Amino acid sequence: MLRLDKLLCEMKIGTRSQVKKELKQGLVAVNGEIVTKPEYKVEEETDRITYKGKPVRYRKHVYYMLNKPAGVVSATRDHTCRTVTELLKDTGYTDLFPVGRLDKDTEGLLLMTDDGELAHQLLSPKKHVEKVYEVGLREALSGEDVRKLENGVDIGEGERTLPARVEIAEEMRIFLTITEGKFHQVKRMLQAVGNEVVSLRRIPMGGLKLDSRLASGEYRELSEEEIAGIKGGHH
Repeated sequence: MLRLDKLLCEMKIGTRSQVKKELKQGLVAVNGEIVTKPEYKVEEETDRITYKGKPVRYRKHVYYMLNKPAGVVSATRDHTCRTVTELLKDTGYTDLFPVGRLDKDTEGLLLMTDDGELAHQLLSPKKHVEKVYEVGLREALSGEDVRKLENGVDIGEGERTLPARVEIAEEMRIFLTITEGKFHQVKRMLQAVGNEVVSLRRIPMGGLKLDSRLASGEYRELSEEEIAGIKGGHH
């Protein structure tokens, strides 16, 4: 159960005082009955709440897909650079954070949410969630290079990287799937086989694919199916 004013605030209808005014004006109904008391308790999952005749769907958490541009940092705060949270400030949600990190110069899919538990599950190394990168290379990989990358290479941390998958898209472009997230891992893996990363783009996370209609820097909310996919896809 949740106080009606708290629920309406959480759903970004307005501040506590604005919501009280709206309630007084009879603009909110619960299950078809107008409710004016801010302290009225609602069952957030089952009660039908409308504001100015439009349904207000309670959601405990929100999930956005962002096509991260290069030059923006995957952090909530940074003193010198623009951050991904600044790109989403128009949503009105102030506590969104990125799930995982993309290097400053890497672009592509970034999941932004306020769901700490999901983020923890997706990022937990024990879960081995696959991360796929589209990598532009300085030169083509030999069969031997591919074998090394897939079996694990030494990137200077004592133990080799976990097995990876390499899919050749075209001569200088591969899809690399890894389950770890070591610092600059993709760049270091390719350096380990004497190559160099020219461009890097993160593709899905937990089966989530970047919406091709999103221009760099644009975002949208995830659909119900996508949310179910990332919640189910991390086991």
